[in-house]
Amino acid sequence: MGNVLPFPVAKGPGHQIGFDRAELKRIMDLYGRMVSAGSWKDYAIEFRGDAAVFWAFRRAAERPEYKIEKRPALRNRQGMWALIGENGVVLKRGHELGPVLAPLERRLMKLVGG
Repeated sequence: MGNVLPFPVAKGPGHQIGFDRAELKRIMDLYGRMVSAGSWKDYAIEFRGDAAVFWAFRRAAERPEYKIEKRPALRNRQGMWALIGENGVVLKRGHELGPVLAPLERRLMKLVGG
């Protein structure tokens, strides 16, 4: 028999940042509602060593309309969550995911109610 090696657990440089289950559920719930409203058509997720990023696209062949970014290194400064617009401008930044998603939630209310 061969040697059994433990699964490598990344701690330190080179590890990936990700969304936990509750965060991803909140983001995917918003995504599903935006798809139902006809505003978004596609998404992408990237996990890097410094950030986890969720991109939302109007159409798959375009640049992302919004980017939701989690950067734990900024946790003690302006907050680890950021909502970034299509042109790269930070629209909202904060310590909690809910308030950062609030501008999109308000936009969704206008799309559904309007």
